[in-house]
Amino acid sequence: MSEAPSHVTDLAEQWAEARAERDHATADALRGEIEAEGWLVHDAANGFELTPRPPFEVWPTVGSVPETGGGANGRAASAGPETADRSGATDRSTATDRSTATDRSETADRSRATDRSTATDRSETTDRSEETDRSKVADRDTSADPGRVAEAADPGSRPERLGDQEAGRVAETQAAPEQQPEGSELVGRSDELGGSSERMVSSQLLWDASLSVSRLDESITSPAGAAEAEVAPPTVTVGLVVDGWPDDLRECVRALVGRTEAKILALDLGDVDGAGTVLNELVKEFPRRVEAWHVAETPHWRGGTAGWGESRTKLLRLDTADVHVVMETSTILDGDAITPLVEELKDDVTGAGWKGVNPREDGHEWVDAEPGEVRGLLGHLFAVRRDAALAAGGFPADARYYRNADLEFSLALPGTLVALGKDLPVHQERHRGYHDVDPAYRDRESRRTYDRVLGLLRGQ
Repeated sequence: MSEAPSHVTDLAEQWAEARAERDHATADALRGEIEAEGWLVHDAANGFELTPRPPFEVWPTVGSVPETGGGANGRAASAGPETADRSGATDRSTATDRSTATDRSETADRSRATDRSTATDRSETTDRSEETDRSKVADRDTSADPGRVAEAADPGSRPERLGDQEAGRVAETQAAPEQQPEGSELVGRSDELGGSSERMVSSQLLWDASLSVSRLDESITSPAGAAEAEVAPPTVTVGLVVDGWPDDLRECVRALVGRTEAKILALDLGDVDGAGTVLNELVKEFPRRVEAWHVAETPHWRGGTAGWGESRTKLLRLDTADVHVVMETSTILDGDAITPLVEELKDDVTGAGWKGVNPREDGHEWVDAEPGEVRGLLGHLFAVRRDAALAAGGFPADARYYRNADLEFSLALPGTLVALGKDLPVHQERHRGYHDVDPAYRDRESRRTYDRVLGLLRGQ
């Protein structure tokens, strides 16, 4: 990284002094001067850090990202990046007044907290108990409607939707590629996506972000005898929190684009390891499919100030689709794993996921659940009715780290949750959010969040 000019360093020193004195107006003005010189200033152990300004718009905090007026590139319709500064723990004052303050102060760990520091990584087995027989987990019966999952994943089982239709789309692509859905050029490219052409199936979901009303209930309560063509499918957005590991991000997004037609909405936290730059490249490559927002804050689990719950709720509020899909960048689609999840969202089902867990009777241990109704959905991949998620208050604001926050969110959702299990066409690469995070931090934040999970279980 190039070294900042001396006059920019002088401005950064003044910015750090203004921050220390809580002179926000001066700090904001100095930040603007620094950005005008082509640099960004961040908090650091020695007071500040200067990095070259990237070729995309960067907002100072998660809370400052406007929740209306956004474009395909994550730019506000009528305003530039908010420059309201962040003081101490979390000063979230913004000129847009579009987001509420999130209290980031550390709460004292309760004495009854269950020490889950030795709990098995859910990304590997999702077993919350050391006593669980892992061989039984591997051999669990997935007879709860396995045919439906396999049908959604196998193009050959639904020729009326994916046979002649896909052949026609290929022919149309050759004749007029500019008219084809973005990402159709990726279908069948095994060298890029590591799968066979049979599995590279675009979903039948149509993204139409201009519609603000939920179409889930329309498809559920349509009049008897109504023509199927008259019922529009629900719109779907996959939300990604980008916290580094750019190679994972690239593989995750390209699989989504090639195997579904869902919109992708990503929030980049601090361009860690250049992941924000890679995200910007993906926006340019798939401008009709990928929308990105960038903030200067780095993830709390990587030494920064942006929390998991706050970031996830921001994505939820930026979304306009009927169905919001929570997904990690370490999760890679091997086929259309989105459609089967969305198809479960009917009647009183508000959430459907890949992996589900249930608590034991004492609530202190959670174990893998067989396909069907579950109490908790794991954050690797699950779909939720966006209106239900918003009604529940979004994701837990106090959750600074993902682990157990997915359980806290699950318990707060109304309605029924279901998991589809291992037959869903998806796999997980190295779960960096668990393995590559400081173990002491991971255990502390996991216990902190699990205290709230226990409270919800007792209340229910």
